[in-house]
Amino acid sequence: MTMKIKSSAAVLLDAEHRCEDRGVKLTSRRRQVLNALLQEDRALSAYELMEVCNRESNEPMPAMSVYRILSFLEKQSLVHKLSSANKYVACSHITCAHQHYSRPQFLICTNCTRVEEAEVSSEAFVAMEQVAQTAGFHLESRQLELSGTCNDCRNSQ
Repeated sequence: MTMKIKSSAAVLLDAEHRCEDRGVKLTSRRRQVLNALLQEDRALSAYELMEVCNRESNEPMPAMSVYRILSFLEKQSLVHKLSSANKYVACSHITCAHQHYSRPQFLICTNCTRVEEAEVSSEAFVAMEQVAQTAGFHLESRQLELSGTCNDCRNSQ
């Protein structure tokens, strides 16, 4: 994710403010899970997050807690779930002060599993919905997860 521009502490502070504005709290455990995702350029599963959090804490965090925390963070638009991989990434727009009208789309490197969040126009979604309707389908998700190879991996081959 291209989140490294701001420090993790600054991003966490922005996330805390976003939660406060919505009347919810970014607890220490929620911060810990979000911070683990901010430190990675790749998506992590709930169990991978649990391992990271348990390595960094004296108090073990059970998998069920990680799932509940991820659900909370997803509802607050602080993380995204990649359905194709059943993994999570921190939202690259946590620090934005403006509203985003496009839905998140993801470019996933099949080699290093790096994930980049990309914006796709609403016009492109309308066209996709029309194609689906013409084919007799109703889209349940408007999230695209495109796999490929990142430039770093391509250049290292």
